[in-house]
Amino acid sequence: MATKKRDYKKEYRDRTQKQKNNHVVRDKARRSLGLKPGDKREVDHIKPLSKGGSNGKKNIRAVSRTTNRRKGAK
Repeated sequence: MATKKRDYKKEYRDRTQKQKNNHVVRDKARRSLGLKPGDKREVDHIKPLSKGGSNGKKNIRAVSRTTNRRKGAK
């Protein structure tokens, strides 16, 4: 059985306004840490945005993907 390929271009076009805003917030945090496109590290919010955290320098740090995913929104 063949699996259907994802249409990433369509998914990108069909994003909701909330998804677009979240993307902007993530990119702003990456820029403030100086992470370049292709850098494998991710931005970790010490106090998650979902729990009232901010993108301030004191609340963000660069960590590996594994570390960031393990932490989640704790």
